[in-house]
Amino acid sequence: MISNKNTASSLVPAGSKLRDNCQIPVNPSILSTRYATDLIIDISGKEPQVRRGKNNEFYIPLGEEEFLKTVPALSEKGFVLISLFCVQDFEESPGFTLFYVFRLKGFTDVFAFMRQVRTETTSVATIFPSACWYEREIRDGFGIEFKDAFDKRRLFLHEAYPEGFHPLLKSFKNRKIQAVQNPEEAYPFKQVEGEGVYQIPVGPVHAGIIEPGHFRFSVIGEPIFNLEIRLFYKHRGIEKLAEGKRPSACVPIAEAISGDETVANAVAFCTAIEKLAGIEVPPRANCLRAILLELERIYSHMGDLSGMITDIGFPKMTTPFLILRENIFRQNELLTGSRFMRGAVDIGGLKKEISDEALLKLYLYSKTFVPEFDSAIAAVRASSSLIDRFSTTGVLKKKLIAPLNLTGPIARASGASYDVRLDHPYGIYKDVPPERTIKTAGDVLSRFEVKAKEVLNSAFLIQKLIASIPEGAVAAEAAGFAVSNIPDGYALSMVEAARGQNLHWIYVRGGLIDRYKVRTASFCNWQAIEHAVLGNIVPDFPLINKSLNLSYAGTDL
Repeated sequence: MISNKNTASSLVPAGSKLRDNCQIPVNPSILSTRYATDLIIDISGKEPQVRRGKNNEFYIPLGEEEFLKTVPALSEKGFVLISLFCVQDFEESPGFTLFYVFRLKGFTDVFAFMRQVRTETTSVATIFPSACWYEREIRDGFGIEFKDAFDKRRLFLHEAYPEGFHPLLKSFKNRKIQAVQNPEEAYPFKQVEGEGVYQIPVGPVHAGIIEPGHFRFSVIGEPIFNLEIRLFYKHRGIEKLAEGKRPSACVPIAEAISGDETVANAVAFCTAIEKLAGIEVPPRANCLRAILLELERIYSHMGDLSGMITDIGFPKMTTPFLILRENIFRQNELLTGSRFMRGAVDIGGLKKEISDEALLKLYLYSKTFVPEFDSAIAAVRASSSLIDRFSTTGVLKKKLIAPLNLTGPIARASGASYDVRLDHPYGIYKDVPPERTIKTAGDVLSRFEVKAKEVLNSAFLIQKLIASIPEGAVAAEAAGFAVSNIPDGYALSMVEAARGQNLHWIYVRGGLIDRYKVRTASFCNWQAIEHAVLGNIVPDFPLINKSLNLSYAGTDL
């Protein structure tokens, strides 16, 4: 029997080297409201009414004058904009409230600045470039115009959507939409002119089963001079679909956001609800959630590693990675009944127990997985021609990470250290932090090495968790009652999915979801590809694209 009476918190001693290397305090306590207030006074010059949210959230409503004064100061002090979204009629206030959500390096807290607007307001994208897509998204969803924005094009509403159509307004009800048959204007791609410049349009339909996406290359000879991407061809209305539903009915919606982030998004949604309802997830359930999250990370990274090798024509070297990935899928199915682990996570913990027998089989398989994976990686490193193709290709510069809020392995391969599991720890990661893997070159080779190391780190973490998993319930005893009696309010959660930082914010009124905002890592990370390809040749684009592993579905909600 693998399980014992020890709690997971005993796995890593307090003050261990692994914890000391984290860029958060050894005991990551939440900032006091007074401290948060002092911080904002220092920035804005005026004492705001700071609202203490759930756990590590602070909400700061600001008047327009204070907001415009505060935003540049936030940039100067190193705050990173991690989300921007709109809520209509928030807390019975007519009109629209914009939430600008920031993090600050070294702190576990997040700060949401609340701004009341009507149907027109000012842009912050020149100060925080990551705001550009958010503002375009809000314009499409709610009809709010950002009058001085440098990019006012539609984002997820393509030309076939009628003018004046804004599906996130409360007045809009899900129904069949009458498409515009002959749009008057085509999407205005950027025009790059000059002697020898020509364009190569790729997509949106591709020779495979991936979702659609359009890539407009401007090329001089062979090198890429400019790339513009256009996504959102299959907008599903995920956020609108959740509106008016009970939280328990939205877990399958969260799972469907992106197929290979099933567990990450389910955990993120459930964590937000648990924070709001005050549900304490049992230690065993937290351990099991972490095991599933790390299995998801492994199979996702394995797909990337094999894909990078395939895209430069080394299919034989790809085979071991594909075999190992398939074996992980089979372990997933043995544990949960689903290869992608759907239907496993629920509010309060898990939907059902995972047997010690299944955990033992996973533990024993992981012991054979590690040396086989090491052998496959060694073969890659021994190929000088493969390393030559990876090295210096698709360089992503570190200076882009904070302005675009790039996260996950692609950011850590460019010298960033940020990892939600360590910088905003949740679940069992508060007691069992994973190892942080960082490279600095920012090329395809660095991304390959970071993901390879994270696969091994996840395998070792799974072994550690299984060896010390506590006995007990896999769901909170009062979860059923709490779920049916969730108080009105709002809460935010973040998880480190395989691609990076996923953020979920829920607002409950009358026991029903009033607003559900989701932002996966891909929404921000997609913008990195326009920079990473510059100076490379078009045939290297598939390799660079695969090394970034960007989700269409996870972006186009």
